[in-house]
Amino acid sequence: METATQTHEPSRARALLSSADFHLLRAALASHARVTEQPEELARINALYHRLGSYT
Repeated sequence: METATQTHEPSRARALLSSADFHLLRAALASHARVTEQPEELARINALYHRLGSYT
């Protein structure tokens, strides 16, 4: 007796953030970078700012 096996492929993942969200996050980071005086934090902010830019 044969049984049909069904293969269930996972549904396509939906984007968590929109392009507008990335633009807003980048604007917030830029604003925060202007008032940050700690070099280590500014370096982390700059790196994140540029990583977010690669998604838009």
